[in-house]
Order: sequence, then C-alpha cells, then structure tokens
Amino acid sequence: MKLAFTKMQGAGNDFVVLDGVSRTIALTPTQLRRLADRHFGVGCDQILLVEPPRAAGTDFRYRIFNADGGEVEQCGNGARCFVRFVRERGLTAKNEIRVETAAGVITLRFEADGEVTVNMGAPVFEAKRIPFDTHSDALVQSLEVEGETIEISAVSMGNPHAVQVVADVDAAPVATQGALIERHARFPQRVNVGYMQVLDRGRIRLRVYERGAGETLACGTGACAAVVVGIRRGLLDARVRVATRGGDLTIRWEGADNPVWMTGPAVTVFEGEIEIDES
Repeated sequence: MKLAFTKMQGAGNDFVVLDGVSRTIALTPTQLRRLADRHFGVGCDQILLVEPPRAAGTDFRYRIFNADGGEVEQCGNGARCFVRFVRERGLTAKNEIRVETAAGVITLRFEADGEVTVNMGAPVFEAKRIPFDTHSDALVQSLEVEGETIEISAVSMGNPHAVQVVADVDAAPVATQGALIERHARFPQRVNVGYMQVLDRGRIRLRVYERGAGETLACGTGACAAVVVGIRRGLLDARVRVATRGGDLTIRWEGADNPVWMTGPAVTVFEGEIEIDES
C-alpha cells in the first residue's frame, strides 16, 4: 500500500502527518511503528492522522500515535503542525479551527507571523483524573524510584505529566530516570516526565521524556504542564518563555480554571510517499 505523507516539525518535535480526510486510513500498530522508525520508515516522534469531524461544531478530528504504535490523547506541538497542514493542503481556509481530540475539543489559531496559538484547555490536578495513585492532595509529591526519593508534581494537559524542578536541566537524568518514571506503578496509564530549570519568573529550560517516544527535542503539553506547575508553586509569572532543545515556546496561564495558551512554530519539512506492508 502506497501512503502519501507530510513530514513536519514544531520546535524539533517531529511528525508524520497523514490526510485521512481525502481517503480513509487505518494503520495497525506494526505499520505505525514501521512508519515512525528512523531507519526503516520515515522517522518521527508521533504520527498525526487528520480525519473528518465527528463532534458537532468541530472542523476536524485529530488522532495522535506515538512511535511505539500506541494512540495517545494530546500533543501540543503536533496540534500546531495540524493547523499548518490543513491550511497548506487546502482542507480549510479558516484562521481559527475547532478540533476534536481524544482529550476533548481544542481551538487552534493561525497567527499572521506564521506561528500557531493553541488553546490547550485547563490543567487538571485532580489525581484520579490524571491518573495518579496518591492519598494526598499536595501539589508536590514524593515518588520512590529505585530506592531514591524524588519530588514531582502531577498534572494532566489532556495527557499525564510528572514535573520535577531541577537546578541544571543539562545534568538531569532524563534518559535513565525518565524511563523509570514513565512506567511507574503509581501512573497506571504511564506518564510524560518533565525536568524544568527555572531561569527567572518569565523563563524556564525544559527537557521531557515522552510516554511511548523517549526524550524528544520539544513537548508542547510538557511545556504547558511545566509552566502551570511552576505558577502553582509560586515560581513563575503568567507568561513564560520555554526553551527546549528544539526551540522556544510561549505559554500563558491566568490560573484557576482558565485555559492554557501555547504559541510556537510549525514547519513543513518535506512531502513524500512510502510503501507500507499491508500484512
């Protein structure tokens, strides 16, 4: 089966985007893993599937699959690439669209400077909705990781995140400890693991070990999660510039039940076709 695709990236977080509006696309986990493989496929952190809307009042349905073939609820950098994709492909001429995701409906806006702003919805700190196994409502929680006690804050941005504040993000044990936290028993649906270094009240540095993908150059929901945790802990102001290894994102949150707004780049890298084994 020949499959047309578009390779895109947002702050270095890279995607294979598929047009499921013009034709029906249903890939198995094996096929998804092959597509995401950087040696045998196109290579990406996530695969994004654009589909016709199902929910009333929405323009599209948006599905996200990690490199391991598993479907997930939300991806902020992917959402920005989604907007550029549907406009460049002529699927919509709107500057603002409403999109159905597994985590709910989100609003995406194409800015005059080419960047994209996404309404990511309000953060969720309620443990059972993240989900996170705990008997305490404290924002900062202790977590045992191979005999070491660390402090994390758990939050959902449509997908679960565990955020740590670290002194030096370059020295953070992202690959080793992050992999252990991702599959920690207290996170029954696994978790994205963020390491945040606070530079001042308006700037942070961030690295994220993503659930099902490993460390990525940027993570949009991870940036949102880190900023809202920093604001709740009194470390950050309402508007924060987030420096990731792939580029910068701007996150705004006014607290309480207000939505988190994320602005950043979305870039088309190339287009092509790939032969996918149907077995």
